[in-house]
Amino acid sequence: MEYRKIKDEDDDHDVASDLESLKGKPHTVASSNIALVGPGSNERTNWKRKGVVTCALTILTSSQAILIVWSKRAGKYEYSVTTANFLVETLKCALSLLALTRIWKNEGVTDDNRLSTTYDEVKVFPIPAALYLFKNLLQYYIFAYVDAPGYQILKNLNIISTGVLYRIILKKKLSEIQWAGFILLCCGCTTAQLNSNSDRVLQTSLPGWIMAIVMALLSGFAGVYTEAIIKKRPSRNINVQNFWLYVFGMAFNAVAIVIQDFDAVANKGFFHGYSFITVLMILNHALSGIAVSMVMKYADNIVKVYSTSVAMLLTAVVSVFLFNFHLSLAFFLGST
Repeated sequence: MEYRKIKDEDDDHDVASDLESLKGKPHTVASSNIALVGPGSNERTNWKRKGVVTCALTILTSSQAILIVWSKRAGKYEYSVTTANFLVETLKCALSLLALTRIWKNEGVTDDNRLSTTYDEVKVFPIPAALYLFKNLLQYYIFAYVDAPGYQILKNLNIISTGVLYRIILKKKLSEIQWAGFILLCCGCTTAQLNSNSDRVLQTSLPGWIMAIVMALLSGFAGVYTEAIIKKRPSRNINVQNFWLYVFGMAFNAVAIVIQDFDAVANKGFFHGYSFITVLMILNHALSGIAVSMVMKYADNIVKVYSTSVAMLLTAVVSVFLFNFHLSLAFFLGST
């Protein structure tokens, strides 16, 4: 309270000083100066920033499923998915450090961009890091039951879980139109999965649906929780927050390598089975992760999940040419 009081007094003094300095000057000059730093300029900058990171996330997400499917050989992953996830977290951590280095060089080290932190600030990051670990591992195994466009359709279930958790965790009220949109999305996901050329009603089998629902819950909870952490201290540099999240992500993925693929990595090597497509996939995942954090910092999770919905259409179109995917009437209606 004392800090806020002192700050308000300083702000009032600054305003008074500014008004004194403007006395005797032409009104047009003062007006032009105010226009240059007015709220409209900041608002346009924010919208531009939101638009750039959202478009980047949409493009990266649309190619994500395609690269995962493309990285298979004879229907199997010849590389270790746990090592791939570890490299994704490592690359994200390195990119965050690189961005921070540039900021330190240009702006200097401040309380908001320094890496040193407190236990209370950093203790919350292991939770989303662990959730993202399980969600990212499931992301590879679900392709045993779905194709790339089908995966993007089921991925839209994230919007349902995000909407519900948004209301429960962040206490943010959603409008009736938004809830109606969620219901339509559920209907769309189901319609797009209808299969008229088989004995099965749905194209995806029960294990695929279970994995998709679990992924949606993990992704929704991790996303909403991460947004709450990031926005708890708005002035904190996003790259610092990313760095600590990715450090825990690296640690958890290292544990996953030891538990799941230790013998394979020890005998065949860390990079066994890697190809150029695998490297592109890792780069794509890393940039997607950073884009997600940027969207949550400057927009919110609702924007994030709907940008991935647009990616569904891009994935379907590209899959027609790469994997001979057929756009059925059910898929078209569900996508719409």
